[in-house]
Amino acid sequence: MAPSPGDGRLLVSPEVAQARAAGRPVVALESTIISHGMPHPQNLSTALRVEQVVREHGAVPATIALVEGRVRIGLGEPELDRLAGGSGVLKASRRDLGPLSAAEATAGTTVAATMHLAHLAGIGVLATGGIGGVHRGAEHSFDVSADLVELGRTPVAVVCAGAKSILDLPKTLEVLETFGVPVIGFRTAEFPCFFSRTSGLPVDHPVGTPAELAAVVLAHREVGGAGGLLVVNPSPPDDALPAEEIDARIAVAVAEAQDAGIARQEVTPFLLARVNELTAGRSLAANIALISNNAALAAELAVALNDLGG
Repeated sequence: MAPSPGDGRLLVSPEVAQARAAGRPVVALESTIISHGMPHPQNLSTALRVEQVVREHGAVPATIALVEGRVRIGLGEPELDRLAGGSGVLKASRRDLGPLSAAEATAGTTVAATMHLAHLAGIGVLATGGIGGVHRGAEHSFDVSADLVELGRTPVAVVCAGAKSILDLPKTLEVLETFGVPVIGFRTAEFPCFFSRTSGLPVDHPVGTPAELAAVVLAHREVGGAGGLLVVNPSPPDDALPAEEIDARIAVAVAEAQDAGIARQEVTPFLLARVNELTAGRSLAANIALISNNAALAAELAVALNDLGG
């Protein structure tokens, strides 16, 4: 059962609570995009724009974060501004939620944490930029994102532009298969890799419309298992970067991270920032475009699920 707006450490905004009570579609949005994924002020303007995109496509946005120790399902502009400011804002995966809540901390939530909290609040669709995955060199570091584990156990449909291209994509897909997570390509038979539309790797099942996608999500929930689905939505053609170009920049950034001893939760923010520098800001523009694109599809999926009674 979904928590009510006053349940202890979990607070649901009036807008989201009213939408849930009225049976209107809601889309969860993860917040490390704001706190750790982009520089200021682009992070704040993107967060506001993504929420607007969800509304324009018929759903209610619910950006999720930890604010002074309390889980917030749906944020106002002051909270978004605080996350975007970065000072003292932490990064919370699912394992961190309890300790950081007890410490009354403020943190952006990763895909894994946001999936878990969205499910607690009764929200079944989440939009993000790209998921985490198996890091390059994981055979030595064992660095595998908790996003993959969460996808295997939490029944939320995650709409993204694939896994971040800073990762080892073949290994990421192998882990998703092991965890029983179907990878659904929206108007693509090829797994996109965040900044780029192509990877040379196939998706499990392509679909062509939001209605078809909603039917797959409902069927998965009924007979496919207890976990989630990964919906991959390629970056808009005009904003995507050529795979060869971005791969070369990523290789440089990965080598620099290794030389500097950067590891664990600090790896992805460092790589994204460094790749943005190496592409003279083009990767940030691509990131902003693909997040809005995913928010639109997630809203259309939430509306279609609502129409089907799901």
